[in-house]
Parts: sequence; C-alpha cells; structure tokens
Amino acid sequence: MTEAILLVGGKGTRLRPLTVHTPKPMVPAAGVPFLTHQLARARAAGVEHVVLATSYLAEVFEPYFGDGSALGLHLEYVTEVEPLGTGGAIRNVASRLHSAPGDPVLIFNGDILTGLDIRALVDTHRTSGADVSLHLSRVEDPRAFGLVPTDDTGRVTAFLEKPQTPEEIVTDQINAGAYVFNRSVIDTIPTGRPVSVERETFPGLLADGAHLQGMVDSTYWLDLGTPQAFVRGSADLVLGRAPSPAVPGRCGDRLVLEGADVAPDAKLTGGTVVGPTATIGAGARVDGSTVLDGAVIEAGAQVRDSLIGAGARIGARTVLDGAVIGDGAVVGPDNELRDGIRIWCGADIPAGSVRFSSDQ
Repeated sequence: MTEAILLVGGKGTRLRPLTVHTPKPMVPAAGVPFLTHQLARARAAGVEHVVLATSYLAEVFEPYFGDGSALGLHLEYVTEVEPLGTGGAIRNVASRLHSAPGDPVLIFNGDILTGLDIRALVDTHRTSGADVSLHLSRVEDPRAFGLVPTDDTGRVTAFLEKPQTPEEIVTDQINAGAYVFNRSVIDTIPTGRPVSVERETFPGLLADGAHLQGMVDSTYWLDLGTPQAFVRGSADLVLGRAPSPAVPGRCGDRLVLEGADVAPDAKLTGGTVVGPTATIGAGARVDGSTVLDGAVIEAGAQVRDSLIGAGARIGARTVLDGAVIGDGAVVGPDNELRDGIRIWCGADIPAGSVRFSSDQ
C-alpha cells in the first residue's frame, strides 16, 4: 500500500472559535501542525502519495505542506465546493488516485490522534480478503458513539446507531476513523451528493454481502473535536503516550521550542508545550498545557490543561484550569478561570474580575 486519503474539515470546524490567526488544523500540537503527525505516521507505514480531501479552511494547507516533499510524500489537494460528507469526500478525490481496482487505499480522518499500527491494519485487510477494513477501538462508555459488532473472526456484522438504553449496548467497539478500502469500492460511492460512510456506505455494503473486516487495536486513540481534547492530545504527544515521528524533540514532561524564554524557577510538567517567542515568568506553574507563539504567562500564574493563544497574556497569580484563551487576549492578574471557559480573541479581562472558587 502506497496511497492514502486524508479527510480534513467537517467536524474539525467544531474548533473554529479557537483562534483567529491560527485556524484549527494548523494549531501546533507538540510543536507542529497536527496534520504533520498524521502525515509522518502514514509515511513511516510506507505511504508515498496522499490526497487531502479538504473543505473548511482548505486554503491553509497547501501553502504550508506544499507538494509534501519535506515529509517524503507526494501530496495533492482536492477542495469540496459543497459539503459532501465522509463518503462523498472520498469519492470526490477518486480521480487523483493511482491505484488499480484491487489495490488497498488507506483512509483516515483528520481529527483523530491514534497509535494505530497502520501496517497491521493493511495486513489484516489483505489476509482476510476484505473489501473494506476498519480500525475499531474499545471505549469504556460507548453511548456517545455508533457501535460496530463483529463475529469471532473479526468480520463486521452490523453498524448500530448510538445506543439509547443499556440493552442496546451490545459491544464496546466503535469506529475509530481509519479504514482500508479496495479502490474498486471507492468507485461505487455515488458522486455529486453528500454520502456518509457510517450511515450509508458501510451499511449498504453489508446489505449487498460485501466483506467488512474489523481490527480492534487498543493503542492510544483520541478524538480531537474539542479544545480540551486537542490540548490533551498535544501533551500526550510530548509525553510519548501518542507516538509520532514528527515531534520536534525528545519525549518528556515539556517541549520548549527555540526562541521561548522560560524563567529558571518556572515549572513545566505534564507534556506542556511552549512555542517560539513565548515567555514564562518567574515561579509560574504550567501543567499539560499548550502555550502558542508570543504568549506571555506572568510571574506566579498557574496554568493547567489549557490552551493559551498566540500573543495572549496571562497576568501574575492568575489561575487557569481547562481554559481556552484566544489569540491576543489579555487575562489580568489575580483572575481564576476554570471548567472549559473560553476567552475570545482580543478580549481583555481586568485584574481580579473573575473567580470560580469562594472568596474565603
């Protein structure tokens, strides 16, 4: 297998309010745009040609990644004029594929961070003789996901909607967002209209007697559809929990990029990333967070599981926990922001204006 389709856009727009100047697909995760990790992992698995199926913010990708040669890849870009869904997006780029009808094509979603063994998925596809193979992941609480039960051989038996009652939870296996399609199957997807692989393509293939094979891989898996998950994924890349050959440095408690200024007594833990030209003041504590370029965290501030946008400023002694601070925003000293709060780009929170805990 030397060819892949990367689906970018769609649900990724859930992070649209994250920043103004750095659209979500290009927000650095562990020091580089998130898609870099996915492309690097595909290349390490033997992929040479990738078609990016883009919709939202499509114009940001090609100027950064170019023809892909810096990653050892040949990249092409296809932009949807109207939203086509996952299946429609796959079919929309079929003309750019070089594969023969029986060849396997890797397809993966742009919002998933995973430790999937890509070669193992391709091997499973080949040895099982499947038409389509799916990466399946087990989750503790599958109520938020569609379920994918399989038989004793791993063959998919159904695609079930999100369960509403305990009796409907017949498996903990979910669709993890990576597939191998025979090229001939891609060519059967209807053109010119929205198509969902989950709701139309896969159930239709099952009804027609096609062989859909599931491979359960219990390695790292995270849907990056929220800012909090994005921050968690970046930290896990730095910590080495999520594997990627694109992390620009050694795995550990922190990743401080060239040009950043970190006070000697500042404490950075939990996979924190500090971007170029960012400043961390004396005595600051930053845990499991992403601090983008040019941001300033002043002396004594405490930041946990948060995203600090480019050029933002966090005042002295301010406490952030699970916060998203937009580009250029200013949070004055002695504030306390928690529990998923989002501060819009360019906003200005005066000193001592917000608390979540009691005044005692």
